Amino acid sequence: MATIELKNINHFYGKNHVLKNLDLVIEAGSFVTLLGPSGCGKSTLLRVLSGLETISDGQIILGGQDITHKDPKDRDIGMIFQQYSLFPNMTVLENIRYGLKLKKMKPEIIDEKARNAIQMVELTGKEHHYPAQLSGGQQQRVAIARSIVTKPKVLLLDEPLSAIDAKLRRSLQARIREIHNEMKITSVFVTHDQNEAMIMSDVIHLFNNGKIEQSGKPFDIYTAPSTYFAAEFMGNYNIIPGQVFSTISGEDYPDGQKIAIRPETVEISSEPHAFRNEAYQFTGIIKEHTLRGNILSYTIKANGLTLKADVLFRSFKLFDDHTTVNLLIEKRNCLKI
Repeated sequence: MATIELKNINHFYGKNHVLKNLDLVIEAGSFVTLLGPSGCGKSTLLRVLSGLETISDGQIILGGQDITHKDPKDRDIGMIFQQYSLFPNMTVLENIRYGLKLKKMKPEIIDEKARNAIQMVELTGKEHHYPAQLSGGQQQRVAIARSIVTKPKVLLLDEPLSAIDAKLRRSLQARIREIHNEMKITSVFVTHDQNEAMIMSDVIHLFNNGKIEQSGKPFDIYTAPSTYFAAEFMGNYNIIPGQVFSTISGEDYPDGQKIAIRPETVEISSEPHAFRNEAYQFTGIIKEHTLRGNILSYTIKANGLTLKADVLFRSFKLFDDHTTVNLLIEKRNCLKI
């Protein structure tokens, strides 16, 4: 494992400035996610790290060594893509052995390492299958094994699970984290899926338009977004103009001030809530409700604004549409952004 240091990274596609003055340190052995919408620069940064693209300006330091101008093969970095990129004419075992053969290791060592990698990704019994005989999830496991078998200093993962169905994706998320914990490889994961980033990461770097909008632990990014973009992207937040929210809070807000409130912090009751000094209490009318798995989501009209409120379905009384309800929001859950 190795620490990655990015210093004043800039990258252009023609006149399009896709990475803008990035400074970033990724600690050795950590699992870091680059999160953001399509076109924000996160995958470009991964390609720059791997050496598949040469940065326009800046410096890349890996384990104390400048690798800015090194070829991909000389960086000791493994990369897993969304497309599995397996050799169709090679078996599972042959695909995994390939990188070891390039390093000219002894055949018995190659065989041992390849079989260990197969066990690690839970593909024992599939060694002599060809890619066409495997499911999408199994093919991605082969791609993972092929990348980790050489024990690179850094593992880069470019949306590797986006083409896999939801149930299998959850299973592979857990397995990738387990492999990371076992091998202690510095891992950089790219995704546009907020939930995936929250589940898998030690640290999240939220990208927006070629810059890092906010960095932090998943809990901190979710509960304390620092900007409008972060709140909108991360948590399905209620984002309310301050002047509108003042009808509830009774407070004055400067022009442009917005209030961000997580839906799960809006408390709903048929009866008035017990008074709390550090909370806003008011009434509203249920406009509609939807069930999303075990989450019941209400849309509520109150004091000229629209609020979303999420509650656990099994632990909560169902309110019909057009019902008047009592609402409570603790002041500490009303974030100024």
